[in-house]
Amino acid sequence: MNKFLTKTVAVFMVCFLSSLALVSCKSKAAVVGVTKNEIRMSSYKIIENYYNNKNEFSTLYIKANAHFANEKQTQNVTAEIKIKKDEQILISIRFLGITMAKASITPTSVSYYEKINGDYYEGDFSALSQLLGTDLNFDKVQNMLLGRVIDDLKKGKYTESSADQVYRLDDTSDDNTKKSFYFDADKFLVNKQEITQTNEGRMIQVVYSNQKEFNEMILPLAINIDTYQKKGKTEINLEYNTVTFNEKLSFPYSVPNDYKRIIIK
Repeated sequence: MNKFLTKTVAVFMVCFLSSLALVSCKSKAAVVGVTKNEIRMSSYKIIENYYNNKNEFSTLYIKANAHFANEKQTQNVTAEIKIKKDEQILISIRFLGITMAKASITPTSVSYYEKINGDYYEGDFSALSQLLGTDLNFDKVQNMLLGRVIDDLKKGKYTESSADQVYRLDDTSDDNTKKSFYFDADKFLVNKQEITQTNEGRMIQVVYSNQKEFNEMILPLAINIDTYQKKGKTEINLEYNTVTFNEKLSFPYSVPNDYKRIIIK
């Protein structure tokens, strides 16, 4: 395996978590709950219809093609994702069937290792949030993979607009952080979410497409993540090829004994 490819596999998991962190930026201003008195068909009704969509499963298995690209490198790998709802996520990154990186995520811990450099990280979300400069937690990671809105919409105050059978909610409670969420007018599924931080010069766009209806929920089979920062652009695309719900899954994870721990201070 060439050096160019091995470096890509090694940084894939970190870049994915970093992308999630950009999505989860906190607003500095206090937010106010939306009430029924503020409606037209408006933000309250859109949010209500969105949360009425089913999201009922115990476990989820996903096999996906994963594409990673930035200004320096680009590569395609395979990702296996196992989710025990609200409890654990296990992600394995493979090339030619060989596991090159693995991550275990729970509500209280984050751990991953990669084989190229023999490194691993073990800690909680507070350390990662401090490193990445924004709030990150288990629910945000899970929602991203499920094609759900990452914020809790019931805790925000939004302006509503619509065009071309798409509803748009804008949260502008923070002058620096702009958040926009786009929903189709038929089933109120989220199609896209965008967050821009003006002072930091960064922006992320997450697009969900190829929505497929299962008994348990409607799941997008394609997720495109584009992040723009002063240091450049990063793109991560996930295409779900295999999806099964409510099977009995195992979550094996152990860091090899001779790997070197990464310390985040």
